Amino acid sequence: MKNVPNSPLGKMYKEHIQHILDKNIDALLDQYTDNALLISSFMKEPKYYKGREQLRDHMQGILGIEGLETEIIFWAETEDPKTLMITEQITMQTADGQAEMRFADSWVLENGKIAIHFAGMVQHPDGSLA
Repeated sequence: MKNVPNSPLGKMYKEHIQHILDKNIDALLDQYTDNALLISSFMKEPKYYKGREQLRDHMQGILGIEGLETEIIFWAETEDPKTLMITEQITMQTADGQAEMRFADSWVLENGKIAIHFAGMVQHPDGSLA
């Protein structure tokens, strides 16, 4: 992980990525509220996941991730309300080889947990832009 600020949300982000590296879906889910909403653009069309069980289904994809490396390109956070907006350069190993892409993630937190997560793909592994 590169360029992660030393802040409470920076610490939470580092834990988030570590849970992904550890393939610890339960610990990852514990960072979310019980009725959290995740909106994903990874499949080039919006996908909506609401609540712990739908999030668990979505997060099964992390089990295939190997060699994940993240570099923060843009970071912004607010205190009231507690939010995070980032873009990341991502490199990882997949069944098809090394993949490079750019993500844009935004979190809205409630009581220290992620209530809304916009999980955006800015640049897909094939180089196409979202």
